[in-house]
Amino acid sequence: MTSELLDQALVEEATKKSGLIWVQGPDAPVRALWHVWHEGAACVVGDGPGEQPLPGLADGAMAEVTVRSKDKGGRLVTWSARVVELAADSEAWRAAVAELRGKRLNAPDGEAMTGRWARECRVLRLEPAGTTVPLPDGSLAEAPLPSPATTRRPVPAGLPRLLLKKRRRK
Repeated sequence: MTSELLDQALVEEATKKSGLIWVQGPDAPVRALWHVWHEGAACVVGDGPGEQPLPGLADGAMAEVTVRSKDKGGRLVTWSARVVELAADSEAWRAAVAELRGKRLNAPDGEAMTGRWARECRVLRLEPAGTTVPLPDGSLAEAPLPSPATTRRPVPAGLPRLLLKKRRRK
């Protein structure tokens, strides 16, 4: 009993203080998601235009949530979660969205954001289910997911000479 209470307290405190959680749904890649802790669960919004993707997180499914330290970035705790999708405009949805709205940075539509979330997005609760998962021994580092973003290419060898070349006087 004491161990379960300590696990519960660790999950709640670590998740409350962390800005990101790493979530993996069944048969889905691990994703970093911004969230808020509200009434005993991590709440996330996504799957809409301009919002974070929520792959593999379906109502009733299980997910694994890893919480990192806000200051050092190291893994603190990993816990199992039951995914619950909140019905748009329900009382639970409105309470979760009120918390999420305050944490959403750089929203393109400001005050109209909650209406867009109701029409086009999903709001999920990740409720702790069971005890924490033991931390692994290794780093679990993985290659980045495929993305259309590209990295900067090396500067051509002749470019510095062209840029720094003094203009010749005629």
